[in-house]
Amino acid sequence: MTLRSIPLTLASGQTVTLADYADQVVLIVNVASKCGLTVQYGALEELQKTYGPRGFTVLGFPCNQFKGQEPGSIEAILDFCSTTYGVTFPMFDKVEVNGADRHPLYAMLTQTPDADGAAGDVGWNFEKFLLTPAGAVHRFRPVTVPDAPEIIAAIEAGLPVNA
Repeated sequence: MTLRSIPLTLASGQTVTLADYADQVVLIVNVASKCGLTVQYGALEELQKTYGPRGFTVLGFPCNQFKGQEPGSIEAILDFCSTTYGVTFPMFDKVEVNGADRHPLYAMLTQTPDADGAAGDVGWNFEKFLLTPAGAVHRFRPVTVPDAPEIIAAIEAGLPVNA
């Protein structure tokens, strides 16, 4: 199984894979509605609006593994995201990002080291993995805000030249 072939369940129940986003720069984020970092939804949506037309998308994966900060149903999560932050990017069903029940997507992503060379478990909500159409994966820890210069640079470097 490859990273792009892992089945992923959208909040709507539809199954997709990262192959469906193969021509886009994708920012994969484990999200939570009741976290101190939840305000990052605003910057994630701004990235979506700014870069979406150029071949970019955020993919949100709700996760309740960190102090129960995503306790609601998927319907409640979607309602919160749309009414509070105007989220338009794809949201997926809840996943586990660490441990024995870790989703296969995160089993592969967590092998990617961050800028300091550290791979392994997701540290907290809002950890980010950027996947380019060429297959490069970049990892950004939760405290790195979505519009940080290093994330913007990685997005822009991965976008199609004619975008």
